[in-house]
Amino acid sequence: MADIINLLPDNIANQIAAGEVIQRPASAVKELLENAVDAGATEIQLIVRDAGKELVQVIDNGKGMSETDARMCFERHATSKIKTINDLFEIRTMGFRGEALASIAAVAQVEMKTRQPDSPIGTCIEIDNSVVRKQEPCQTAAGTSICMKNLFFNVPARRNFLKSNAAEMRHIVDEFIRVAMAYPQLQFTFTSNNQQVFYLEKGSLKQRIIAILGQHYNAKLVTVKETTDYVNIHGFVGKPETAKKTRGDQFFFVNNRFIKSPYLHHAIMNAFSEMLPADSFPLYVLYIDLDPAHVDINVHPTKQEIKFDDEKILYAFVQSAVKHALAQFNVTPTLDFDLDPGIQQLDAVNKPFTEQQQERSTGSSLYKTFTQAHQAHVIDKSSNSNLKHWKDLYEIGKTDMPAQNTGLAPIPDTPAFVNRPSTATMIDDRWQDTTIDQKVPVQVHQQYILSQIKSGFILIDQHAAHERILYERYLRALQDKPMPTQQSLFPQTLQLLPADAALIAEMLPDLQVLGYDMEPFGNHTFVVRGTPADIQSGNEQASIEGLLEQFKHFSAELKVNKREQLVRSMARNSAIPAGKSLGAREMQNIIDELFACSMPNISPGGKYTYVSFKLADLVRMFERGN
Repeated sequence: MADIINLLPDNIANQIAAGEVIQRPASAVKELLENAVDAGATEIQLIVRDAGKELVQVIDNGKGMSETDARMCFERHATSKIKTINDLFEIRTMGFRGEALASIAAVAQVEMKTRQPDSPIGTCIEIDNSVVRKQEPCQTAAGTSICMKNLFFNVPARRNFLKSNAAEMRHIVDEFIRVAMAYPQLQFTFTSNNQQVFYLEKGSLKQRIIAILGQHYNAKLVTVKETTDYVNIHGFVGKPETAKKTRGDQFFFVNNRFIKSPYLHHAIMNAFSEMLPADSFPLYVLYIDLDPAHVDINVHPTKQEIKFDDEKILYAFVQSAVKHALAQFNVTPTLDFDLDPGIQQLDAVNKPFTEQQQERSTGSSLYKTFTQAHQAHVIDKSSNSNLKHWKDLYEIGKTDMPAQNTGLAPIPDTPAFVNRPSTATMIDDRWQDTTIDQKVPVQVHQQYILSQIKSGFILIDQHAAHERILYERYLRALQDKPMPTQQSLFPQTLQLLPADAALIAEMLPDLQVLGYDMEPFGNHTFVVRGTPADIQSGNEQASIEGLLEQFKHFSAELKVNKREQLVRSMARNSAIPAGKSLGAREMQNIIDELFACSMPNISPGGKYTYVSFKLADLVRMFERGN
C-alpha cells in the first residue's frame, strides 16, 4: 500500500503558520513595531495605506542587520533571542520565536531595506509568497525599513474576511497605542493615507497617556507605585469620575508587554468596589515588572495572554497597590510633618499641670469664653430667654383659628400655610374631569409612570419604554424612512480620539440616515451641521460621545450586526433618563407610542418596559392583615 503522509511544502506551511500570527493588517503592525523596539530604535514611524490592506510600513533607526541576517530573518523560527531551552524562560524582548517576518512574507509582498550604523552600505530584499525575488546592496539610512504590500494577495479567501477600512483602522490604532504606551521613552509617529494620526514625542508615562487618551485626563490620574521583592507595580488609575460604561481604557503591561488578564482586571475592580456602579469600568495603565522566570509568555500565538506561576499573590499585590493609591486620593490627606526634637523639651510637654495652675487657668477670662454657657449651640432655659416670644406667637395663632375636632394640633394661619393644598387635594385636581377608564397618568419618583386601566393599573419604566419607542422608530428610518434633521444655527466641530474618529467614520452613512448631518473635517475632527429632530440642539458633543460609549458597550456584549448595534446605541443614549420630570401630556404620549410598538413589553436590551397590577391582586394584598 502506498504511503500517504507527506511533508508540506515550505510556502504552504508558512501560510498555515501565518494564519495564527497574521490575522489582519493590525497583526502585522504589532509584529513590525515590536521588532523595531527590539532593534533598539529611538524613533519609529508607522505608515499605512488603505487601512493596511495596500501598505504597512515601519521605519526605525535601530541597529539594523547585516547582509546575512537580512536574508536569515525571513526563515521560519530564525531568531537571535533563544539559543538554549533555558533562554525561553528568561525572555525580556518583545519577539523571540522568529516567526513574524516569515509569516508576513508568506501572505504579502515584502520589501526590506536595512543598514547597520557602522556599515557604509545596506541591503535590499524583496520577497513574494515566501520566495526571494531580489537581494542586492542599496543605499539607505541606518536602521531598518520594512514594507508589507497587498496583504493576502495570494490567499483571496482570507482577504474576503477582512472588515471595512474603518474597522481595520481601529484595530491598527489599538495595536499602535499598546506599543507606544509601553515605551514612552521612544518617539512614535503614525501616518495613514498621507495624513498624520499620531505624533508622540519622547516623555514621561503620564505625558504619553495624556497624548494618547486625551488632555482631559491630565488632572484625573492617580499615581500607583508599589515596590516589593517579588514584583514592582507602577502606573496610573483614573479617578472614579473617569469610569465609563465600556471597556477600552484598561492597559496591563507585564515586563513592558501588553497583556489581557481578566483575573488581574478583577483585582482592580475589587479595589474600586463601592466607588463605582457595577456596570462601569475604571481607567488604568499599570506596569508589572517581575522576574521572567515567574511568567510564561509562550502560551498564545499573539503573546497577549500569559501565565503566572502564582496568580494569587500577584492578584493580592495589584489589588493592594490600587487600593493604597485610591486611599491616598479619597481619604483625608495625611500631613507628614517632621517633628522638631526641641518640642519635647518644652515645659508644656515635660512638666506636670499642678492643681494651682489648673485653678488659675479656669478662673481666667479666656477659659470662661470657651465654657458651655458661651457655646453657640447652648439654649438658655431661664425665664429671661427670648423663646417665650415664640410661645406667645404660637398662642395668638392658636386663638385665631377655629377649633377642629381632629385630635391634632391646629396649624397656624401664617402666610406660609395660606392656600396650600394637601397632597390628596393635588392628586384629586390632576385626576378630576376624566372618565373612570382614562385617568391622567402620574409620575412616581420621576422614574415610573402610573396609569389606570380597566382591570387595575400599570407601572411603566419611562426610560425603558422610551428606549423601545426610539428603537423601533430608528429601525424604520434605516429601512425606508430617513429621520428628519434639525439644522444647527452654528455648526459644531467635534475633536475625537483617533480610534473614536475611525469608529464614527465607519458608522457615518447610517448616522446620516438617522438624522445626523455631519462629515469628516480632517485630523480626527467632524463638522456637525444637524442632529436628529428629537435631540436637543447644542448638545452635539455629548450626544456623539454618549452614542460612542453605548456602541462600544453593545459591540462588546452583543453578537449582532453593526446597524443593530447602532440603532440600540442611539435608542439607549437618546431615551428619557430616570430622574427627569414629565408633564401629563408627555407621559400620555409615551404610553400611546409604547403600545403602538410591535413589541411594547420589552426594551431592546431585554428589560421589562411595564408591569401590570390587577384589582383582585390589590384586594388580596390589603386583606392579608385580616
